[in-house]
Amino acid sequence: MELKKEKLLGFYETMMTIRAFESKAVELFADNQLPGFVHLYLGEEAVATGVCASLTNKDYITSTHRGHGHLIAKGGKVDLMMAELFGKATGYCNGKGGSMHIADVELGILGANGIVGAGQPIATGAAFACKYKKTDAVAVCFFGDAASNRGTFHEALNMATIWNLPLVFICENNLYGISNCQRDHMKVTDVADRASAYGIPGVVVDGNDVIAVYEAAAEAIERARRGDGPSLVECKTWRWRGHFEGDPGAYKDPAEQAAWLKKDPIPRFEQKLVELKYATKSELEEIKAKVEKQIDAAILFSQNSPYPNPEDALTDVYAE
Repeated sequence: MELKKEKLLGFYETMMTIRAFESKAVELFADNQLPGFVHLYLGEEAVATGVCASLTNKDYITSTHRGHGHLIAKGGKVDLMMAELFGKATGYCNGKGGSMHIADVELGILGANGIVGAGQPIATGAAFACKYKKTDAVAVCFFGDAASNRGTFHEALNMATIWNLPLVFICENNLYGISNCQRDHMKVTDVADRASAYGIPGVVVDGNDVIAVYEAAAEAIERARRGDGPSLVECKTWRWRGHFEGDPGAYKDPAEQAAWLKKDPIPRFEQKLVELKYATKSELEEIKAKVEKQIDAAILFSQNSPYPNPEDALTDVYAE
């Protein structure tokens, strides 16, 4: 699959935006500026970037408790996202959802979700709607390795296959469900092997290689768009931080942590861009500076925004 310079540099900017957003979230949480729990996407930037590059605003995604990267890659606005993390009225959910419940239906972002595996049936419903309305839109469901042990996973795959829905399941296998390593909570090495039980394609890719993710996801998305049904794409990756900010991650093997940090998807991609002569190191630094400026502006916007009014506590909770 031939990729043009503009598209590749777009990948890089998206990955850097996710990295900068999450890096600032680390600092802000430690400084007690962000209320509630925060689950960070640091180290997994290539997955959301590679997958969402083949989607448009008419396509849908369901996200997870670790969803900031998905939202940015799908086109979410970093100022509204940051304001939501701050619990401010200018946030995507008016400060009432927080980190784990950001949504933007106009962009096809059906919401992050604090319930493990909850996005799977929601994505199945969205894919059913796409087919029922006879559009060429697709739904993409992001979930982690441990979520593939949930009943929702198996029910969603079964329903998606018997109805031949335009749905792509993206397993972000970062090897840990909270503090439990995949080696300890399932016998199979590859979650993608579970696709065979439902008669659909299941593929494994290097989740720290944005081009590999893009190519695998693009094929699955195109397959779904032309009416050939669902697929399961497993992206092997690693979360740098603990399950949530404040979790020291002592359950991780330090040697394995160090080995994965060396597989950082961003320096790997930087090297490729320079080798292909698509960008110089100084040009990449300019992109970094641009992104950091955007994130700093988003933080300032959030800090200067008001909190929701107490009298609005039940606004947006019940349908009119």
